[in-house]
Amino acid sequence: MVMSSVLAPARETFRAVAVTVVPEAVELGSAEWALLEGTVERALAQRPEKMRRQLRTFLRLIHLLPVARFGMTFEALDAQRRERVLRGLQDSRVFLFRRGFWGLRTLVLMGYYTLPQTRASIGYRASAAGWEARR
Repeated sequence: MVMSSVLAPARETFRAVAVTVVPEAVELGSAEWALLEGTVERALAQRPEKMRRQLRTFLRLIHLLPVARFGMTFEALDAQRRERVLRGLQDSRVFLFRRGFWGLRTLVLMGYYTLPQTRASIGYRASAAGWEARR
C-alpha cells in the first residue's frame, strides 16, 4: 500500500509553522527542508491513516484560520501575527486544537533537531552504539 504524503499538499503552511516555531529554520536550504520533511513523513508513516488525515485537516485549518481575522492566509502573515495564531491554538479552549498544535510542534522540532547541521551545532553526538561509542 502506497501512503500519500501528509506534508506535500500543505508544504507552504508546514514550512511557515516550522519557521514560526524554530525561527532559525528560515536559513534552511531546499536540501535541508527535504531532510526535515522526510523525517516527519517517515514518523507519520508509522501512524494510523486517521491520524495522518487529522494532521492534513489541521494544516488546512491553520492555513485558513487567519483569513477571518487578518484577511490573509497563514503563510502571508508576518512573523508576529503567525505567532499570535499559533499561540491561540496552543492556548485554545478546544482540546483538539491544543493537541493538534503540540503534535505539530513536536514534529517540527523532531525534524529540525535531527538535521545533521543542527545536531553538530548543539554538539549532539548520539550513536546507536550507545556508551560503547565513547570507548
